Amino acid sequence: MTEPVSEILTPDAARLQLAERVELLRRTERRIVIGLAGGPGVGKSTLAAELVATLNEDEPGAAALVPMDGFHMRHSKLEHLGLVRDKGAPHTFEGAAFVAFLAELRTAKGPVSGPGYSRKIEDVVDDAFTVLAETQVLVTEGNYLLLAEAPWNGVRPLLDLAVFIDVPRETVRRRLMKRHAEEGLFSEERNREHIERVDLANYDLVSTTRSRADLVISLDTDT
Repeated sequence: MTEPVSEILTPDAARLQLAERVELLRRTERRIVIGLAGGPGVGKSTLAAELVATLNEDEPGAAALVPMDGFHMRHSKLEHLGLVRDKGAPHTFEGAAFVAFLAELRTAKGPVSGPGYSRKIEDVVDDAFTVLAETQVLVTEGNYLLLAEAPWNGVRPLLDLAVFIDVPRETVRRRLMKRHAEEGLFSEERNREHIERVDLANYDLVSTTRSRADLVISLDTDT
């Protein structure tokens, strides 16, 4: 496997470069899938949403966001399995269902709705988005898009462009403390323990997958 191209870019420069790459890929008539991978807190969700907005500026409906987070196991299932404390780790997602959904979207001829995830309730929300029949570009983002272990290894062959987003570990720790505190659902002590035990462990795991990307973007940001 060849080493991915690596670049240091601001978030805005990254968005514009990815939009240019997508336009080149769109020369095919089939639906294409762009995957933004990286650890928790690196800015994947924001960059993916902004990329979709940019692609839709001149051609509304050309692109759609397909977040992996909608495939968290439901909280009730995590409780039943005794996995609530591990929430966010690879084994607390419906990985096989996500792979199947992405494969279905690649060839779907009609509208398809998919699940999302709400941080306000820390749970899955049904029918959070709909991919229209005319949509040609799917932008998916998530921690585990490039994992080589089953079932996650089914994702990489579905991606026309795989991008790994990198941000320093200490920046991620600060961002995650802020994120977990925003909705006020848990104590600061709980949030800190979860970040150290689960989120940063996930960050370290995901960092080992960067060589499976086509492009590595180190985001130049002060926040």
